[in-house]
Amino acid sequence: MWMLILNVVYVLVAIAIIALVLMQRGSGAQAGSGFGGGASGTVFGARGASNFLSKSTKWLAIAFFGISLFMAWYATHSARPTTQQNLGVMSELPAAPAAPVGELPKPSTVPSTPIQQAPAAPQEPAPATGTPPVTPPQGG
Repeated sequence: MWMLILNVVYVLVAIAIIALVLMQRGSGAQAGSGFGGGASGTVFGARGASNFLSKSTKWLAIAFFGISLFMAWYATHSARPTTQQNLGVMSELPAAPAAPVGELPKPSTVPSTPIQQAPAAPQEPAPATGTPPVTPPQGG
């Protein structure tokens, strides 16, 4: 439950950083205030928003990186190794011993009886070209 709350805080800090960075003026914005933009310091005081926004961005960035490091540490230390994987059909096969490096693995099972082939059917010779095929006489 507390990890869910930490994730929500993490996302909110990231959104706040994005908003604060977009609200800050760039270094080229100071030149524009000389041409009639004198109302730049009315909201945050005479010094403008740069001091408040930059300090807020700094502390939110520190919080963001701190939460990131903690979440990474927690993920690596709370992971539990699985003892049994569900391999489906492959889990029924016995484990074969590993072959030494550089050698091919030896076959693990050899059939106890030799494999017998079915007897081949006798083949009739092909008829010669130009002669009609000979049919055997029917007995009866």
